[in-house]
Amino acid sequence: MAYNDIIEELRAKLGDSPDENEKMLKAEGEKFAREGNFDGLKAVGELIMDNMPEERREEINRLTHLDGKRLNEVYDEIDALVKERKYLEALPIAERLYKKICLEFAETEKAKFVSLRNPFEDNLCQFLFSEEKTLNRTPFNFTMYLTTYAYILIETGANIDAIPVLERAIAFNPIDVAPRFELAEIYKLIKNKKMVLEVSRDTLKVAYSPLSIARCYSNIGYALTDSGDYEDAAAFYVASVMFAPNPAVPYEMQHLADLKGTPIRKPSIEEMVEVMKKYDIEYGPDKHVIEVSAQLAAHYMGLGDKENAVQAMKITYNLTLDEDIKNLIIKLDPRAQMLRPKDASQTQTDYDPQDTPKS
Repeated sequence: MAYNDIIEELRAKLGDSPDENEKMLKAEGEKFAREGNFDGLKAVGELIMDNMPEERREEINRLTHLDGKRLNEVYDEIDALVKERKYLEALPIAERLYKKICLEFAETEKAKFVSLRNPFEDNLCQFLFSEEKTLNRTPFNFTMYLTTYAYILIETGANIDAIPVLERAIAFNPIDVAPRFELAEIYKLIKNKKMVLEVSRDTLKVAYSPLSIARCYSNIGYALTDSGDYEDAAAFYVASVMFAPNPAVPYEMQHLADLKGTPIRKPSIEEMVEVMKKYDIEYGPDKHVIEVSAQLAAHYMGLGDKENAVQAMKITYNLTLDEDIKNLIIKLDPRAQMLRPKDASQTQTDYDPQDTPKS
């Protein structure tokens, strides 16, 4: 249902009691949140604001505005500057937005704010990070806002200053891998192998796409290359391309051979699994991530919600390559696109210092 239709339907349900209207709208908002219906959430938000007394409306505006602009408009200004590589111009604006978010949306003894983006993240977060506090949704994607600020800090040379910013970004959404990858980049830059491994392990626990898993493996490969563990690095690089093709990996493998001075042999899957165990890492997606995506798909199928069921099934298929799930997705939506091909591993058998990677 389109935004205009949703808002008209909700308006028809409004009565004369502001308290009852707010109760009804909050219930509708919770339903739309579970469904991942962002048009519905937008419509509910607009009507809640219209239904509020002037004093409360002014307070909401104070929380969601900075210098007379909505926080999303401030972020759009920052994002535009970043795209133009005008980091020094973006820095003070991003810093003020960061301070505004930290001040107005701070965690309390009883509640915390979260910026979960879809039903899967909502369910996985509750499954992995049980929380006794009341979870309140942020009006905007603060994880993205803070990750962008951290990126600006990194680009302007303030790597260490970016770490607590990224930790706050992760607190708003523990499932979003973007701030975790920025954190790994910092530890790669300062050559802290221990922390690259720690961050990558934590990221693998929430990674729900082949690309995210592949990037975790390649980050570890990079750190192991730096520490001189060339054969182990090769195992992680090969594991990476088994989940998502990466044209840089053959060059990294060749770099390993050049550093070692002797050929680097492509390890078997069994050898990769053994290498990963040395670093307390299980090969492949986390079983809890698969479990949550499968349960969510079954939940939506039970509701007759084909669209959200297919989205959850795609997550499950891309992590498992289960042909039965693929066939069910195609049956429900013949136009559905899959992300991960079965022949993702495209690497030569051995890498020799005398060889040149094929482009």
